[in-house]
Amino acid sequence: MEALRFQVVGEAFKKKPLDVKAPSERPYEYFGKKVFNREKMYKYLPKQVYEKMIDVMDNGARLDRDIADAVAAGMKQWAVENGVTHYTHWFQPLTEGTAEKHDSFIEHDGKGGMVEEFTGKLLVQQEPDASSFPSGGIRSTFEARGYSAWDPTSPVFIIDDTLCIPTVFISYSGEALDYKAPLLRALHAVNVAAVDVCHYFDPAVKKVTSNLGWEQEYFLVDEGLYAARPDLLLTGRTLMGHDSAKNQQMDDHYFGSIPERVAAFMRDLEIQALELGVPCKTRHNEVAPNQFELAPIFEETNLAVDHNMMLMSLMKKVARKHGFRVLLHEKPFAGINGSGKHNNWSLSTDNGILLHAPGKTPEANLRFATFIVETLMGVYKHNGLLKASIMSATNAHRLGANEAPPAIVSSFLGKQVSELLDHIEKADKDFLAMTGKQGMKMDIPEIPELLIDNTDRNRTSPFAFTGNRFEFRAVGSEANCASAMIALNSAVAEALVDFKKRVDARIPDFEKKLAGTEHSAKFHAIIDVLREDIKTCKPIRFDGNGYSDEWVIEAEKRGLDVEKSCPKIFERYLDKESIDMFESLGVMTKKELEARNEVKWETYTKKIQIEARVLGDLSMNHIIPVATNYQSQLLKNVENMSAIFPVDKAEKLSARNIKIIEEIAERTSAIEKGVEELVNARKLANKIEDEHEKAIAYHDKVEPKLDTIRYEIDKLELIVDDALWPLPKYRELLFIR
Repeated sequence: MEALRFQVVGEAFKKKPLDVKAPSERPYEYFGKKVFNREKMYKYLPKQVYEKMIDVMDNGARLDRDIADAVAAGMKQWAVENGVTHYTHWFQPLTEGTAEKHDSFIEHDGKGGMVEEFTGKLLVQQEPDASSFPSGGIRSTFEARGYSAWDPTSPVFIIDDTLCIPTVFISYSGEALDYKAPLLRALHAVNVAAVDVCHYFDPAVKKVTSNLGWEQEYFLVDEGLYAARPDLLLTGRTLMGHDSAKNQQMDDHYFGSIPERVAAFMRDLEIQALELGVPCKTRHNEVAPNQFELAPIFEETNLAVDHNMMLMSLMKKVARKHGFRVLLHEKPFAGINGSGKHNNWSLSTDNGILLHAPGKTPEANLRFATFIVETLMGVYKHNGLLKASIMSATNAHRLGANEAPPAIVSSFLGKQVSELLDHIEKADKDFLAMTGKQGMKMDIPEIPELLIDNTDRNRTSPFAFTGNRFEFRAVGSEANCASAMIALNSAVAEALVDFKKRVDARIPDFEKKLAGTEHSAKFHAIIDVLREDIKTCKPIRFDGNGYSDEWVIEAEKRGLDVEKSCPKIFERYLDKESIDMFESLGVMTKKELEARNEVKWETYTKKIQIEARVLGDLSMNHIIPVATNYQSQLLKNVENMSAIFPVDKAEKLSARNIKIIEEIAERTSAIEKGVEELVNARKLANKIEDEHEKAIAYHDKVEPKLDTIRYEIDKLELIVDDALWPLPKYRELLFIR
């Protein structure tokens, strides 16, 4: 044990950065090199086929399968020129990862030889086994058929020798078994709803796009140290480990100089990511030691989600090349900050208007206020659902730990936007109505021009307004962004649909009451509905300290969801309001929602179950043997003291060792008892057949015992001989040499 631990630590000290040779071109020249983007389409597809593909991508036109053969031929020609021999339908099952089955281009030529073929049929649709992916009971083991279908709005790309085709994944009976299918439906819903509302202000708007800019936080550890920690290897986090004397308390790592080995890794990662069309923009040290961040330029949400999934896979591959392992777990180390994936979300029109950005005219600011308020309405009505969309067994360790937003969804707006909404709310309705001939002279012209980023930021807010977008800060680092984006875009779409229905219903009333034009009646109706909604969604607005105990009490009074149990939080997906919303928008059916919750509960149970097994194994086969071995050495020392010195002197000299011997005995006994109780709690929980109840049992009865056992082990780490301790310690894991 001693030799292994110190050997891997020593090897970590010796590692030097790899010499990463950047391409001779500038980044913009090799950006998208491995992507079948519009430039490649224009070159490799017939003109008419290219124009049809652009119509599909830009305008949501239905994909004509008649052009599929021509598209497949162009893709294959480009791919073969780039050394590709295989293709795969690349999809995102309910595992938080991606899946792919590689097939070669070769087919029999009918003459005893082989030819390379890739037809439209193979491009558009495949049939992966659907029984072995999480389905929540939609697919049984004997019901294996499922379909993957090409998503032409997300470009095909090359990884190594394989052409990767982004696809949706559905069951034989049509239910979505992935994240992409409901995401595309949610994006369609918010597009339709937002375009309808935009027509109040600009009838020329044809499309509204949901945009996403994710910020990926992650840890790096030396591969040798990682391999020497079975808990990291099997669960993604350290189940034991005492704080390092120095961690992040000096605030010297945040935005600090990037270690040379890490900088080499980042360069290599960025080059490969840029070739895959991921628009990497920012890299820096994060707060905790060995923690870093990568952020891209914002993109259309569906594409951004695909790029994030590609990047997480690429990070792991590139890291190993540099002697690192990437940790995407939200809380791999206790006592220091965990990792999130802030989702910066906004809506924009096809004519370049950011709908959450202030404008320079009264009408633009009314539009801005409308989309701010209706976003808040969606978040308020479905705050529990939004929390459920980002919750997981891993993210639960991070939320509310004075490093990330609390597990209560609220929105920070800042002083100026809050004052704008208060101004609209408090203006006298009757007096406003009297000014009909003057349009919006009373209220709207008095709204000042709003400046971008003119307020402070609130890191404790899960859903903060940051100038021209909202930042959903509660998303976990290893999560698929689609989960949060499905819930958020759906909630906002529902709010916009309801807003338009109520405005349209009031316009005739204002036309009768006002001697003004249709324009003034419409705008008065908008103001009237906005006032109602500003009052309704006020409980979601909170600019204070989200970490305070007072806020938990206040949030509960406001009617916000304050539940902390992960399995119970998942229940929000099955609330009547959630089911009605998803079904009315065509995003997911009740059957799909029930199935996904089965997957969520089962996944939660399995993660805690694995952690319990790993901790039990490490406790009994690593920690206790080492501790008792050291205890035996101390006993031998005490015995030797008694043989050499008089009794009084021997007792005095051995007092410290005797105290440690007693403490080891007490703590190992507590660990043994804790492991026994942990095993028994698991056995009882495993007898529960209902996945929901089983997950609750694991949360309430099993998971707390992990912390009890860890406490005793971490205390032992402080007293057992360092040379005997079998696992790399935090001080070794957290500082890259």
